[in-house]
Amino acid sequence: MSPRGRRTPPAGDPSSRHRSRARHRARRGAGTVGATKNPSAAGPPARAARPRLPGRAERSTPRRVTGPGQAAPPAVPLSKMPLLSVPKEVAVGTAMLGVAFATGVLAGKRYPSLVFGTPSGMMGKNSPIRQYILDHSLREHPILKKLRLLTADHPWGRMMVSCEQAQLMANLVKLIKAKKVIEIGVFTGYNALNMALVLPDNGRVIACDINEDYAKIGRPLWKEAGVEHKIDLRIKPAIQTLDELLASGEAETFDFAFIDADKESYNEYYEKCLRLIKKGGIIAIDNVLWKGKVLKPRKGDLAAQSIHRLNEKLLRDPRVNISMLPMGDGVTLAFKL
Repeated sequence: MSPRGRRTPPAGDPSSRHRSRARHRARRGAGTVGATKNPSAAGPPARAARPRLPGRAERSTPRRVTGPGQAAPPAVPLSKMPLLSVPKEVAVGTAMLGVAFATGVLAGKRYPSLVFGTPSGMMGKNSPIRQYILDHSLREHPILKKLRLLTADHPWGRMMVSCEQAQLMANLVKLIKAKKVIEIGVFTGYNALNMALVLPDNGRVIACDINEDYAKIGRPLWKEAGVEHKIDLRIKPAIQTLDELLASGEAETFDFAFIDADKESYNEYYEKCLRLIKKGGIIAIDNVLWKGKVLKPRKGDLAAQSIHRLNEKLLRDPRVNISMLPMGDGVTLAFKL
């Protein structure tokens, strides 16, 4: 007897094969035809046919074209094919990139100030990172510092150019050995003083503004620093001053220009400065990020619209090479070709 109490027919017994086939047919019948006639006596229902996936080929593997005398390789059932047809390293790398992308998206939603590695939210007025930058890079003349602190106490002190940005402007002026500089938008004169300090004794800054009251704060300090004779302050609309310079034959005689005035006139300032600057000269344009408003300028925000249009124009302007820097409120350096 077999362990289950049943007689096991000898191998090869034809009657055994016939009985096995009969039992198999009976089981199949109980799950299909028998189920419709007598559900209570039926066995487990047959498994439903698997739906065909859209676009799945009828054959198990794609047909391969063979050359003369070559036999086609044997077909491999879909159930035997590997799930991934790419190397393991590639699959793992792709998965890791996906995780990194998802992490970046979540981090961007939670910390929107992190943009391309430049944490704009960390660069605010009281930011430890910004203070670190100032502590480890700012070489400020004592009188410049005095004027900066005076300006900071002014109700409109936030209009002053950032001191680290002003230092970059002075370094550029010194690098190109500039002698003639234009500044559009003087305020208290911090940046004018900053550039005048690095100009040669016969150099000059044409400082354009429409409000002399602000400049009165810085003028005594220009004199104290010994550079007042280098700063030519012109209190009138800057467009008028630029036109006068062009009319007097000073086109392509200036080395450097700094634009930081009313934003709606930025394009006009840029065009006139480009005529006044010589080849190899630099035009620095401040506030090109405009506190992020250039990303999606509102319909009534003329300043953001004007800056955004100029940014797009500068990108495609063949007359200059440019660099846009996330310093201060953003500054673009345009190098005249």
